[in-house]
Amino acid sequence: MRNHGGFTKIAKWAARFTGRPLCFGLAAGLILVWLVSGPLFGFSDTWQLVINTSTTIITFLMVFLIQNTQNRDTEAMQIKLDELIRATREAHNALLDLEELDEAALDRYRSRYQELAKSARAGGESDEIEERRAGSAPAP
Repeated sequence: MRNHGGFTKIAKWAARFTGRPLCFGLAAGLILVWLVSGPLFGFSDTWQLVINTSTTIITFLMVFLIQNTQNRDTEAMQIKLDELIRATREAHNALLDLEELDEAALDRYRSRYQELAKSARAGGESDEIEERRAGSAPAP
């Protein structure tokens, strides 16, 4: 098994836990308890402050948890996509690290692929792709 840092272990556990219906039920239950306790505390400012402070703290921490989870997922997906590009014979290996390029370079790639897609939709390229798959046309 891999050795993960303490934060990563806690973040993974918390992400799994908070994504379950049980956690949602617990949160809803705490809100219900807070609502029911309102008359006991006379709907005081302190009573309101408890829920406001609690939800603010939880939201603040969840932002970092979500970002960590999203970063790991994105990185794993990027590695998988890079492997598919690398393993595909006719793929352009220059596309392997697109996420590292600036916006202008990404726009140039996007424009090029939009033109390819437009050409394919017009019927110009789809026949060529089918012929290449069948082995009857040379690769460009």
